[in-house]
Amino acid sequence: MMTILWLKAFHIFFMVAWFAGIFYLPRLFVYHSENNSAEHSNSHTSDTLKVMERRLLYFVTPFAIFTLLFGLLLIHQYGLAWFKQAHWLHAKLLLVTGLYVYHGYCFKLLNDFKHNRNTRSSKFYRIFNEVPVLVLLAIILLAVLKPTFS
Repeated sequence: MMTILWLKAFHIFFMVAWFAGIFYLPRLFVYHSENNSAEHSNSHTSDTLKVMERRLLYFVTPFAIFTLLFGLLLIHQYGLAWFKQAHWLHAKLLLVTGLYVYHGYCFKLLNDFKHNRNTRSSKFYRIFNEVPVLVLLAIILLAVLKPTFS
């Protein structure tokens, strides 16, 4: 049981660290798109945002990897029989898969800004910024409530 508690603790730690970046990166994209669309856009500000975005995404990516690693170790520790009957976990994993797609898409957006090819508005990024918040809420509800699906 102690092993499971350690795995859970590290899984939660890395998830929180990952989400700190996933919550902040799209906010930087909002500022960047507003700077680029402003009447007098500032090249220095844009260059600074490019550095901040790149550093943040590359900083939190290992946290995403460790979140996955410790999650998989937890599933392994609980065992195959538990995994088969934990339908709430299947729903959680579907949402988590979406978050990894979201994270990967951030690399595409980062590249667009890097090469001055962003075509999205700040409104898009404001909405994009809310996606992981809602997904995290759903994941927490599934993990805590462990609903049964008939």
